[in-house]
Amino acid sequence: MNILSISGSLRAKSSNTSLLEAARILAPEGMLIERYHGLGQLPHFNPDLENSALAPVADLESKVGRADGLLISCPEYARGIPGSFKNALDWLVGSTVFPGKFVAILNASARASAAQAALRLVLETMSAHIIEEASITLPLLEKQLDPQAIAADPVFSSQLRHALTVFAARIQEKLRG
Repeated sequence: MNILSISGSLRAKSSNTSLLEAARILAPEGMLIERYHGLGQLPHFNPDLENSALAPVADLESKVGRADGLLISCPEYARGIPGSFKNALDWLVGSTVFPGKFVAILNASARASAAQAALRLVLETMSAHIIEEASITLPLLEKQLDPQAIAADPVFSSQLRHALTVFAARIQEKLRG
């Protein structure tokens, strides 16, 4: 099963990116998690360019299309979704590869509730299938843990493993049925 992880942060030492990398480390057998690295290379969304085959946009659509599910971890800036991440979602709104995609949302901060609510609204509008039981919050903000430390923490790793197992099971149900 192929999962694409997308961090909504462009920061080099992002707790959201570390959380997604820890998920990659802890992925159950049979789950391959690939991280999307092109967020900062996407051009500003312009509906006039939607069908112009821009390479960064085509790469995003291709990776989303090949994925059985998406793991998303997104910070909150000014009580909302960061512009660069919203831009990526805007490029996917008109695509045929996104609707019905299974999504698990990993939140690295309990304080990021406004962005999480906005993110859920956008994803639901885009016809994502959010797996609530696999969408968790781990209080990582200000802990500055790298992916290995998150994966080694008994509490964090247990919660993350459980979320990934639930996510895999829900995707398997779809692939079988």
